[in-house]
Amino acid sequence: MITIDFSRMALEHGSRILDIGCGSGRHVCEAYRLRETSVVGADLEFKNLLEARERLRFHDQLGEHGGGTRHLNSADIVNLPYASQTFDLVICSEVMEHIWDEQPAIAELKRVLKPGSYLAVSVPRYLPERICWILSDEYHMANQGHVRIYYKEEIINLCVKNGFTLLSSHYAHSLHSPYWWLKCLVGPTRDQHPLVQIYHRFLTWDIMQKPRLTRVLEHLFNPLMGKSLVLYFRENR
Repeated sequence: MITIDFSRMALEHGSRILDIGCGSGRHVCEAYRLRETSVVGADLEFKNLLEARERLRFHDQLGEHGGGTRHLNSADIVNLPYASQTFDLVICSEVMEHIWDEQPAIAELKRVLKPGSYLAVSVPRYLPERICWILSDEYHMANQGHVRIYYKEEIINLCVKNGFTLLSSHYAHSLHSPYWWLKCLVGPTRDQHPLVQIYHRFLTWDIMQKPRLTRVLEHLFNPLMGKSLVLYFRENR
């Protein structure tokens, strides 16, 4: 499930990209497809890094890469182990809602970006996320701890005040919102519930097959109930 649209940024061949909070490597692998990209995936969870490594190895076996390099390491968003002005793009997808102290996190993202480079941020959209919190008291802790729900203006202002200019925005994954509402109704950790499993199989099929009907439906419903808010910024220096 790819949230960030790389075509919205004018990345050059050989760009250096950091995906902080990379999880199992979905955006690391997508960036690895770009021509001569040097991509770094970073996460605090060792299990996630192992999954990302296996994904990257699979891409190597299939030859689905742009001839660049890829690295994985453990890193904390509020204390990144990279030199200043290193990256042409930093991806921060579904991470900020987990961070108690957001100001140091944004400051670190700015520090490691080259002047005039890109920041792509995604967070859960306010309304679908609020419905999840209403339906389940344990949801925000079961999903690795969601400590806040962002209004769109709130996350934009945070980035703008720290030296970024908003380029564009969109919503994504509207077909995933009902899945999370269903999980909240039956219990957010009950992945083996029959209804949850059926919907999960549908989402997996949709991601793999990309049928035209569901692509059209998701495009139509994203402005109404897209699960993720996706924002693209440029660094001001």
